[in-house]
Amino acid sequence: MRHPVRDLLVGFVCLGFMTAPAFSASYKQEYKLSIVPGATSGWGLAGQYFADRVRERTEGRINIKPYFGAQLMAGKQTSELLLVRRGAIDFALASTINWSPQVKELNLTALPFFVANNPDRFKAMDAIEAGKSGGMMVQAIEKTGVKFIGWGENGFRELTTSKGPINKPEDMKGLKLRVCGTPIFIDIFSALGANPQAINWSEAVTGFQQGIVDGQENPTNGINIPMKMWTWHKHLTDWHYMIDPLFMTANGKVWKEFSDADRKIIEECMAETEKYSKALSRLGYDDGSSYEYLKKIGKLPAVTDPNAELTKNGMKITNFTSEQVKVFYDATAKVRADWTPKIGKALVEAAEADMKAAR
Repeated sequence: MRHPVRDLLVGFVCLGFMTAPAFSASYKQEYKLSIVPGATSGWGLAGQYFADRVRERTEGRINIKPYFGAQLMAGKQTSELLLVRRGAIDFALASTINWSPQVKELNLTALPFFVANNPDRFKAMDAIEAGKSGGMMVQAIEKTGVKFIGWGENGFRELTTSKGPINKPEDMKGLKLRVCGTPIFIDIFSALGANPQAINWSEAVTGFQQGIVDGQENPTNGINIPMKMWTWHKHLTDWHYMIDPLFMTANGKVWKEFSDADRKIIEECMAETEKYSKALSRLGYDDGSSYEYLKKIGKLPAVTDPNAELTKNGMKITNFTSEQVKVFYDATAKVRADWTPKIGKALVEAAEADMKAAR
């Protein structure tokens, strides 16, 4: 004998089982996340943290797999944007540096000593990202057709050399320095009298080993310590000449395939990742808040005092005073003047206003 009420309830239950995973059923089994350096870099750790949080928060509906060492672009860092747009890469924790050849506005934070020439360089950078200028950068990124999800940080880039120390612009004359293949880098180091060599990071270590170059520039916590730069270079110049912001992006089509609820979760996970990424970048260089945050979430790295680690491994550190920063700021004035119209005068002025308001 049939029971109409029971049959109706069973029908609803069956319908529920059929429709509940409707969004997740259409998701890919794996989403590819592009990371330029290795898994042990601060950049790599942040990418893994994001992927883990998304998988956990979505209960496995969204499985993001990081691909480290620029695997997804055959080592060519500057091709990342094109691959994300085409859908060959689903997500990218990208650097403003690597996307700046295509998105000129992203050269803003590469203006030499632009951010460092502030009383608190970290506060100045946060003000840019949270302010009008940060919004303008996001708009420029999204005009390419990709989805901007949130900010991260690789850190202020410091100089390591086999020759030194570097105290004044004259000390850089003739130094062969590895830089990434982005035009503004060539202009900066040429203005300081150095001899910049555009080499992909995948080939840089060979250059250090063979003595083809005398030095390179990268963030200390994110790259210099994990890569053990003291193996080749015994001098570190702590000059903070530019910062390397990171940002999480997604292919536009992939982003639209997620449910509203899952998009919100992804954005929340990136907000958590921003805190983690910045803490890794600033650890040992801020007022101690990064240490306390990483300790609180159980993510303190093995090295919590970067300068002590560098010194222990034989590196001699030159810590720039604000007066030295000003000397190098003045020495690179023409680079900023030449690049301001390329980046956009309105954007540069907005960033200056954002930083001034944060002082």
